[in-house]
This record gives sequence, structure tokens and C-alpha cells, in this order.
Amino acid sequence: MADEDKDQSPARSLLDVVATVVVAVLAAFLLRTFVIGVYVVPTGSMLDTIQEGDMLIGEKVTLRWDAPSAGDVVTFDSPLEPGTVLIKRVVACEGQVVDLRGGVLYVDGVAQDEPYTEGKPTESLSSLQGSAQIQYPYTVPDGCVFCMGDNRTNSLDSRYFGPVSVDAVSSKGLFIYWPLTDVGSL
Repeated sequence: MADEDKDQSPARSLLDVVATVVVAVLAAFLLRTFVIGVYVVPTGSMLDTIQEGDMLIGEKVTLRWDAPSAGDVVTFDSPLEPGTVLIKRVVACEGQVVDLRGGVLYVDGVAQDEPYTEGKPTESLSSLQGSAQIQYPYTVPDGCVFCMGDNRTNSLDSRYFGPVSVDAVSSKGLFIYWPLTDVGSL
């Protein structure tokens, strides 16, 4: 048997290496397409939860049967800059009523406890030029979520561009993996 291994042709060895590389590339492609996403945070809109430039992993699998829930950190294509992926927190889901009063976010009439905003006020962005002109109280349409950055005073989010279609959500954020000083779950 050992003599047969020694007699293996160089062409056969090369074919084995090529096959291994093709399988690995295909597996990586399938994982990135259907299971996980790797994202770089483009802005400081999620400070201090996520830092600008942090790299995170998002999972795509559960979105096939379960819509995002309030509190989930999600990724989606920017409605303002095609090709740019945004990372925001879902604050309300379809049918829920969002209201902004006195710098506080209310969902279905209940003031939200949001320690991740570090006390920054949540104000309407409807007066900004180019905004979707959302009027509050606002009912989130069917098939949509209302997303905001944790850095409420520096985030163009659903207050500006409107609700995000659940179909546009590409992943749920799992954890930050780089830089090492910021590693942690979301």
C-alpha cells in the first residue's frame, strides 16, 4: 500500500490540491452569501455601542423565517447611499406606533429604556432638508421596521429616511471581532 502512495502521479497531486481549493472557495462563498456577513461600520451613528471602523459579524439564517425584533442590531443597504451598508438598532416593528416627545422615544405609548443612548435626546429629523417628513406619532407600515442609531444626536436613520423594509435587512449583528479592544457581542 505504501508503494502505491509513492507512485501517485504529480498530476493527481495537483488535481487534489485544485479540488480542495475549489471546495474551500465554494464553501466560503456559500457561507458569506447565505449564513454570515462581515461588515465594517462606516459611521459613528452607533457610538458608543459600536465604534466607527469596527468590524462585525452578522448572521443571515434566522431572517429567512423570523423578522427582526425591537432591540436587534441589523444591517441593511443605505437608502441614501446605494452600496453602503448601515448598521442600526430596530426600535419598533410593523404596526407599532413610534412617538418622540421631550427627547424620549415612545413605542405604543410606553417610554423606552435605552441605556445605550447614554441619555442623548431622541428628536425628530423631519425638519432636515431631504428627509422623509415623518410626522409623529407614526405607525410602522406592514413589512417594515423602524431603525435608529444609538448615537441619537448624530445618526441619519428611520427618523430621516423612513422605515426599512424587512426584506432589505441583510443580517442581525452578532458580535464585533475587530479591533480586539472592541470585541464583544451585540
